Amino acid sequence: MNFDLTPDERLLMETAASFVKKEAPLSRLRPLREDPIGWSKDVWKKMGELGWLGIVFPESIGGFGGNFLSAAILLEEMGAGLVVEPFVPSVILAGTAILRAGNAEQQKRWLEPVIAGDTSLALAHAEARSRFSTSYVATKAEDKGGKYRITGKKTFALNGHAADAIVVSARMSGAVDSPDGISLFVIDPKERGVQITNVPAMDGHRAAHVTLEAVEVEKDRMLGPAGKAGAALEEALDLGAAAACAEAVGVMRATLFMTLEYLRTREQFGRKIGSFQALQHRAVDMFVESELAKSITMQSSIRASEGGDERRRAISAAKSHVAVSGRYVTQQAIQLHGGIGVTDEHDVGLYFKRMHVLGTIFGDEDFHVRRFGELPSFVAHVD
Repeated sequence: MNFDLTPDERLLMETAASFVKKEAPLSRLRPLREDPIGWSKDVWKKMGELGWLGIVFPESIGGFGGNFLSAAILLEEMGAGLVVEPFVPSVILAGTAILRAGNAEQQKRWLEPVIAGDTSLALAHAEARSRFSTSYVATKAEDKGGKYRITGKKTFALNGHAADAIVVSARMSGAVDSPDGISLFVIDPKERGVQITNVPAMDGHRAAHVTLEAVEVEKDRMLGPAGKAGAALEEALDLGAAAACAEAVGVMRATLFMTLEYLRTREQFGRKIGSFQALQHRAVDMFVESELAKSITMQSSIRASEGGDERRRAISAAKSHVAVSGRYVTQQAIQLHGGIGVTDEHDVGLYFKRMHVLGTIFGDEDFHVRRFGELPSFVAHVD
């Protein structure tokens, strides 16, 4: 498999790195933690103007027509700069759900404003007992003739506190953990019966608990045929896991560079601590883990556009590996920085927190190891 970037992909990477450094520097993260939205609408608009918010969407709705690998390139640079704008919730999660399950009119209605950077979206699927499961949905949707009535509670919907529209999963038939009978609805967070609770996360990002009390929505807000949205939902969450891996690679890269710079400048006993062999070995181990994570993440980004077990296998392999590698790299960074590494004033702690969130969202290592083991074995055939 060829992991070399094309000239266009390399240009995208360089442009993204320059943008993050200029428009979304790390210095803004601490003030944004106190902001009720937690991200900048101006920066979001500029991302739309650059075409990034439409990078995975077809040209028919104003998108770029690219693949997930292009999005992964952007996400790596966003991870390196700890960018907080809701690219994953809007483009990867809710965007994929609408693109796969919605009709042309629905795609145009909700995705075109996102592509332009005028609105943002969220996907509310997780519930108190779902434990990363795609098929566990206790929220109910009932057909009431001219409308659907939705009742239930969703937890930790990324960007749910600021989204202009929220894609919600609800069960129309079947057992609570059945993969069949699930529908997706696009709801207005200002709709009667919708309660949004703003939840700050440990890494400076924000999410929302969404409570739906007999919320009535029009028929045209259901995406696709009734009870047939399971595959679209699973794909959206799989791509979310692949996106977390790509962002984590950026986090590890930035953490490694930050640590190496500290080793080059910090003195102890009259010597740069980077000259101590034991610390050099630990830095090399950090580099190896970062490179391994980058390779397996790139493979999952390429496979993300495929369907079925091949996509699931590649993404679960990457997510479980990156969770372990990312935890190791960021923990070593804290250790090598010494006491200053655990203070909020030092940036390395911000990367440590973000990496731990990325290792858990969309399935932790135990979940993905188990899912990988349950998939049919893969045997390569060579002619």
